[in-house]
Amino acid sequence: MLTLSGISKAYGGRILFADATLQVNRRDRIGLVGPNGAGKTTLFSIILGEESADEGKITCERGVTIGYLPQENVPADDETVIELATAITPEYTKLRRILKRWDANHPVEASHPEEIHDDVHDRFNELGGYRLEAKAKQILAGLSFREKDFERAAREMSGGWVMRAHLARLLTQEPDLLLLDEPTNHLDLEALLWFQEYLKNYPGAILVISHDREFLNQLVGNIIELRQNKIFRYRGGYDDYLVQREASEQQLLAAYKHQEREIGRLMEFVNRFRAKNTKATQAQSKLKQIERMDKVEAPTGDDRKLDFQFPQPHRSGHRVVKLEGIHHAYGENVVYRGTSFQAERGQRIVLVGPNGAGKSTLLKILADVLKPQQGTRTLGHNVKAGYYSQYRVDMLQPDRTVLEEAFDTPQRLTEQFVRTLLGCFLFTGDDVFKKVEVLSGGEKSRLALVKLLLDPPNLLLMDEPTTHLDMSSIDALAYALDQFEGTLVFISHDVYFIRALANHVVHVNAGRLTHYPGGYQYYLDKTRAESERAGLTAGMDSKGRPGGASNRRSKIGNAGEAMPAASRKDQKRFEAEQRQARSRERRAQQEIVNRLETEIQELEIRKTEIIAELERPETYEKAGHALKINRELAGIQHRLSELTLEWEQRATQLAELEAF
Repeated sequence: MLTLSGISKAYGGRILFADATLQVNRRDRIGLVGPNGAGKTTLFSIILGEESADEGKITCERGVTIGYLPQENVPADDETVIELATAITPEYTKLRRILKRWDANHPVEASHPEEIHDDVHDRFNELGGYRLEAKAKQILAGLSFREKDFERAAREMSGGWVMRAHLARLLTQEPDLLLLDEPTNHLDLEALLWFQEYLKNYPGAILVISHDREFLNQLVGNIIELRQNKIFRYRGGYDDYLVQREASEQQLLAAYKHQEREIGRLMEFVNRFRAKNTKATQAQSKLKQIERMDKVEAPTGDDRKLDFQFPQPHRSGHRVVKLEGIHHAYGENVVYRGTSFQAERGQRIVLVGPNGAGKSTLLKILADVLKPQQGTRTLGHNVKAGYYSQYRVDMLQPDRTVLEEAFDTPQRLTEQFVRTLLGCFLFTGDDVFKKVEVLSGGEKSRLALVKLLLDPPNLLLMDEPTTHLDMSSIDALAYALDQFEGTLVFISHDVYFIRALANHVVHVNAGRLTHYPGGYQYYLDKTRAESERAGLTAGMDSKGRPGGASNRRSKIGNAGEAMPAASRKDQKRFEAEQRQARSRERRAQQEIVNRLETEIQELEIRKTEIIAELERPETYEKAGHALKINRELAGIQHRLSELTLEWEQRATQLAELEAF
């Protein structure tokens, strides 16, 4: 469908990619990854024809349509949300407005479309008609728009909502190839999960830039990495890419070391005999042999490794913050009525729920940024709260440099420590001497995060902290917060980030808070079980029995009702059988965990042996042997990834069974 052949692009002597090749077929799902500045967005611009390549050729099948969602700054004019979502062509928008005006002026006759100008109405139906509008409304609802928002002017809404409306337009239009640049940045968790499922069934091809690894794992079948001026293609999702890349890096490192040893051996001969007349010719031959070698590039190892400790806050009391009888409304929209909430030391609470449910409002009330109309907020002993939102950049001083702003903290820190942390959040080299006023919105957000981490409060309240961060920065933030010894309450749409940190989930919906005392997987399992129970209850008759089937509950009696002796005996027997079944299940689960741990340990030992073998020169003397063990290493890496994931799931299930 789309082919890029031998594409090269450079800016001011800096090469983004050279002789790059990319093939996109129909229904492909491809993730585009790489460090900031690698050229991902530039590659999109070349595909769209907005920029030209220095060299190479782009071939596209005739009639293929391409839709593009940029990362930000998509404008909105006077159109309504539904007009923006249905703006598949200027002609469709114009015809829709003509028909809407006609309906408004002819309310009685509007049910007789044949009385409208035939050409207008027929052409409107050819372009999709009101079926297209119904589809757009369904997509808007999936992206968390409320029905009353459909006729609102888009320019009245925030930039994030305008981006969602533009995304709805693309999904309504259904181009053959979707180019999406960080499409999840402006979505809440509920909308993200809907969007993820929608794209799985999308009829066209998708090429997506994303720093959300869970999103990539769920959606894509290939990863394209831009690195070292080249394009590398890997099969599978993001986790598969990491395994394959690690194996590739280890192979490359082994080959590089082998070549360096060979060059060293040849140069030793040259240096020893180049001055001797009898050996000078041989020495020159060795030099030419070195020159003819296809040089192996050393792996860059550009992933950041953190090896320092972050400052820790003062220890708070056990009860950190408490809300009682909270009432808050925006006009007639009541968000909370008599709501209570409590967080305890060491909890890492993620707030989840549909957009508009009140998650950000709750966070602002906890931070004392927003005063509730009724109710009380009480901080525990020795508690210091810190609030981070995407709009916290107002707290930065525009005339300071990045380094000066980072040093503005009560903590006594060395410049090396501060610059190391700044580097983790992409402020490297001379970037630290930039003025705050010239930073982009994303850079200001990252700097605000650095300041928060350099002087962390013991109650940290964060609203979508991963927005504008690339994967290495998200890793740096997750690493920092994993060490954090205080209490964390946060909102995020990044499932990887949530899984890495949350040990408590609070679902917010219609002013009601539902607590789940476990991580994100525990929350998913519990809500799935609750949904299944609700489905069973819905299928029962008025007496609580499934239609036409025997009801186990009727056999063992309802809790709280008096039961005859025979029924009580049956109940006790049933409970004993349940305990025995749980015990058997625990033993079986423990055996599986033990088996997995043994297999993982054996594979880790074999992996160490192979890596050591690859570093020995004699490995490469036997033809095909190095290739054979490299393949074995790749297989081990893949198997370890599968086993580790299964072990995590089984260990979690075992812990839940033991806690029952």
